Parts: sequence; structure tokens; C-alpha cells
Amino acid sequence: MTQTIARIKKIGKEFEIIVNMEKALNFKKSSSDNDFLEIDKIFLDSKKGFTAPKEDLIKAFGTEDVYEISKKIVREGEILLTKEYRDKQQDKKFNEIIDFLSRNAINPKTGNPYTPHIIKTALEEAGVNIKNTPIEEQIPEIIGKLSKAIPLKIETRKIKIIIPAIHTGQVYGILSQYKEKENWLNDGSLEVIVNVPSGTVMNFYEKLNSITHGSALTEEVK
Repeated sequence: MTQTIARIKKIGKEFEIIVNMEKALNFKKSSSDNDFLEIDKIFLDSKKGFTAPKEDLIKAFGTEDVYEISKKIVREGEILLTKEYRDKQQDKKFNEIIDFLSRNAINPKTGNPYTPHIIKTALEEAGVNIKNTPIEEQIPEIIGKLSKAIPLKIETRKIKIIIPAIHTGQVYGILSQYKEKENWLNDGSLEVIVNVPSGTVMNFYEKLNSITHGSALTEEVK
């Protein structure tokens, strides 16, 4: 188990707690198990052992309850990540990108897919910066840089979608990264043609249906 600091700045002061890093990250994502606190104190400087006065806690958080304050700090503040953890996450994301590209990318000159080894080598040669964000958000930028090292084309599926007016605002962000063209209809609904990488189609449909509660009409375009 790895100890680290979670912190937040309020009323011009930085409040810190000592947490179990893995448990705190899980709580930040799901707000489930809240047994992340390692020391039952709120600090102004945890390294020097300076605890926060009750008056500051009440002014900043509206309570002096250590556990309630700790939840707010983890949810709204910053959890300091160890270098080892950051490196592991970077390696994991790097391998996810390699797997995605080896399943979805082809050499447009031959029509053949690339092996994971070729993809890995090309990513390293092109100096592609892999971010800790969803793969589909990074792919356009990665392809742009990777194409300088090897000829590359992502196999996609073209889909026509009609979004009811009530959901267009919520779903537009998901559509924008794949959008080929759009047409706003008289009733306020949106008709859009998207090109989605084949390997992310199921995930795309899941997100779309979750937001629109299954009310979006979809049709694959040949």
C-alpha cells in the first residue's frame, strides 16, 4: 500500500491529508469505500506536522469533522501520484494504444495490418506522447504523428445517426470527434454521419445509448 498526500486550496490556505493512494483514487472515481485516510488529521503542512486549526476548517469546509473534510479533499482536490504509479499508468496506456492500432490500423498501400512490434517501434520513432485519457480521444492526434513514420489508415465504420432534440446538447461532444457531416432538422433533432474506428464501435454505441436512453436512431452506411 502506498501513502501519499491529497490536498486542496481554500480560503488562501492549502489543506492536506495523508491517504492510501490506491484507495483514495478509487474513492475519487466511484465515491464508494472511504477508508482511504491513513492519519485522522487535517494538516496545513503534513511534512512538518502542522495541523489545521478548527476555525480554519469550519471557515473552509463548514465543518470540523475530519472524515467529511477528507471526502471533500479527495473528491475536489488533488491526489499526489508517485512516479512508480505514473509510470505504470503510462505503460498500461501505451500498450492499450499498441493493441488498438494493431487491431484497427492497416497499411493503405498493401491493405495488410501491422504487427504490435511494428506499431510499438513506430510510436517510439515518432516520439508520440501518450496521454492518460481515453484512447478514442487521442487517436486522431496519434495517427497524425504516426503517419510520419509509417503509412497508416484506421479502418472505420460509417454510421448515420438521428439524435432527438432533447439529447443533442449532451451527445454532441461524443459525436464531434468522429463527425463527417451534420444536418439540423426542423424539429431540432440532429442528423449526423460519423466515421468511428471499428475497434471502438461497441463502446461508442454504449455511450450513445446511455446518454440518449436508446432513443437515437442509427444506421450503418455502406
